[in-house]
Amino acid sequence: MSDPVVHEFDITLPDGRTLHGYEAEGEGVPVMWHHGTPNVGTPPRPLLALAAELGLRWVSFDRPGYGGSTANPGRTIADTAADAAALADTLHLDRFAVVGHSGGGPHALACVARQPARIIAAVTLGGLAPIDAAGLDWFAGMGPTSHAALRAAQSGLEGKRQHEQQHADAPIDFTAADWAALTGEWGWLGEVAAAGAASGIDALIDDDVAYVTPWGVDLGAVAAPVLLAHGADDHVVPVAHADWLASAMPSAQLWRLEGESHISALAAEKHGAADALRWLADRVREYGGAARA
Repeated sequence: MSDPVVHEFDITLPDGRTLHGYEAEGEGVPVMWHHGTPNVGTPPRPLLALAAELGLRWVSFDRPGYGGSTANPGRTIADTAADAAALADTLHLDRFAVVGHSGGGPHALACVARQPARIIAAVTLGGLAPIDAAGLDWFAGMGPTSHAALRAAQSGLEGKRQHEQQHADAPIDFTAADWAALTGEWGWLGEVAAAGAASGIDALIDDDVAYVTPWGVDLGAVAAPVLLAHGADDHVVPVAHADWLASAMPSAQLWRLEGESHISALAAEKHGAADALRWLADRVREYGGAARA
């Protein structure tokens, strides 16, 4: 099956900002993709055809400051979840699912917490836990670049900006398995990261500051089925984040991928992103489908 065509469009938010959106053609149940840092929001190309086969259809958007979306300095995770709700309203989505990778994970979970009657199910792939997660040593297990970048974000926008300007060439905390995965179909992430970086460093700064700020949502409100798929050797977002999230949400299920890391977990043959999407399609079928109002 060929990939469905993805259309791009802009909407105007209540405060006058522009949100740049994406919508795949087809009649499938909508699944909203939440991208990582520092990417743009185009739906995941490695999963486009599979989604269509499973009766799903991707929608997504560039977070504020990336691509075609207007910046929103000082935004919180909850603020961006409100933008996602505005996109769903514009597209007349009654019920839909969400998927987030890496920094997109918190935004996906925030959507579930803020719109519990609207979200069918959620998947996070290598996603972060809240900075104020009780009992979690939030920075433990992060590689040196991720640790330093997020510590700098705790000093605020300007402190984070100074750090990024001084450490622009710091190596990413990827494993050899991650780099190998990027030579395959998930090399697509390099394309969306380059497009995100083309917007400058402001959106990345806003993302990282949001990650080290309380989300502004109650995970206790999450009742929909949630799947957490996470590489056990992840040094960008340690698997302890997924362990904590699994304990915090009674409806959550954890796939802990031994031997996999931040990118290689996506490409894993078992319990990788493709299997996670199949899990999501099963939850949608259990719900009974439904999409547009």
